[in-house]
Amino acid sequence: MESIGEQNGWIRKVWPDLKPPSLSDNTADVDRLIKGLKKALHTENVTVDFSLAGKVSASLRRWNHHVGASVYEEHDGWHLIDISGPPDEQAIHGVALDLGSSTLVLRLIDLETGKRIDETSFHNPQIEIGADILTRIHFATREGGLSRLQEMTIDRLNQEVEMLSRKHGTGLESVVGMSVAGNTTMTHLFLGLDPYWICREPYIPVVNRPGLIPSCELGLNINRGAPVLVSPNVGSYFGGDLIAGILASGMNQQSDISFLVDVGTNAEVVVGNREWLMACAGAAGPALEGGIADMGMMAGPGVIDRVAIDPVTGEFRIGTIQDPGDAKAPQGQRPVGICGSGLIDLAAQLFLAGMIDLRGKFVEAACGDRLEEMDGTRHLVVVPARDSGTGSPLTLSQTDMDGLIRSKAAMYTILTTIANTVNISFSEIGHFY
Repeated sequence: MESIGEQNGWIRKVWPDLKPPSLSDNTADVDRLIKGLKKALHTENVTVDFSLAGKVSASLRRWNHHVGASVYEEHDGWHLIDISGPPDEQAIHGVALDLGSSTLVLRLIDLETGKRIDETSFHNPQIEIGADILTRIHFATREGGLSRLQEMTIDRLNQEVEMLSRKHGTGLESVVGMSVAGNTTMTHLFLGLDPYWICREPYIPVVNRPGLIPSCELGLNINRGAPVLVSPNVGSYFGGDLIAGILASGMNQQSDISFLVDVGTNAEVVVGNREWLMACAGAAGPALEGGIADMGMMAGPGVIDRVAIDPVTGEFRIGTIQDPGDAKAPQGQRPVGICGSGLIDLAAQLFLAGMIDLRGKFVEAACGDRLEEMDGTRHLVVVPARDSGTGSPLTLSQTDMDGLIRSKAAMYTILTTIANTVNISFSEIGHFY
């Protein structure tokens, strides 16, 4: 009986109806499988790579021709990834990677149901070389530098995928597909491509559409035939992460006009709908990078990621990121700093509570004894020393707030410029992502 997994995506597991060979039907094993797959997939284009020929023959006999075939679709038809036992013997899985310059997020997916199994995040190991992209680009020009950067990422990914697989009892061979989305430079470093010309006029990447790459060519310890889909770049400053954002939001399928904003050191903005899309990039300032705020840092255990202020009592309710391995801290850990999302949350709450004015200046009467003078600059005590994970108070200075305001101004300028370019007003925006 032929059947196809619930999710009819570009990677599937199918169970073709195969008859054992006989004297009256001496079709070769690979040809027999291809014939069955064509019928199951309703196509005339199925390819089995020569490297799988031996496994096909052995597997058909091992399971008496009752086999499952993991396949993926490309422009030229369907391709066999691997062959396995009966439907109840092994599920197929995929991993999705958000390839950030600071943080990597890895998600394990059941490809037959489309459900998320688990997710993990961790600092990009390339930070050891340099926190910023330019430092890594320059390092890649050294002898062995490019391969070192690629190996750092691949090695850590292999560790994390193995950890997720072991945790959920899924074999690495069951991971039959991977998708990767990152900016143009991070994509180049992941693929081992020289990013030298990305930051030099006229800013040309090596490739914009890498296509599907076998995992074994990248050194990934998943099924060696698994295709790795790297989201295409549009150019030096519009990477696959932006393309992935457009697809995930669905703005390209909607009739309403939408904004999509990706904010980092640079900000990429897309505006449009299913009929048209326009994008631009610009400097967003350093306020969200953790470097501008005295207590700023990258997201991690103990870092403040959410803030609520009672407008009546002025009480601060602080939320921190929990260490996944610390079961004793279900509500988060003692705060040690603040990340970008926490900083935005804090600024919004301060304004709603009347503790800062429209210019981002502290309102002394509303701040009360939380406002202190330190080194000639006013500081708002967000977390007193007694509650801090560092033993020192965590404070937000007026200088920090001014930096955030400048970043907000830069962001607003980008949004206003692109809106004016396409002759629309903010009131016409149906969705903001």
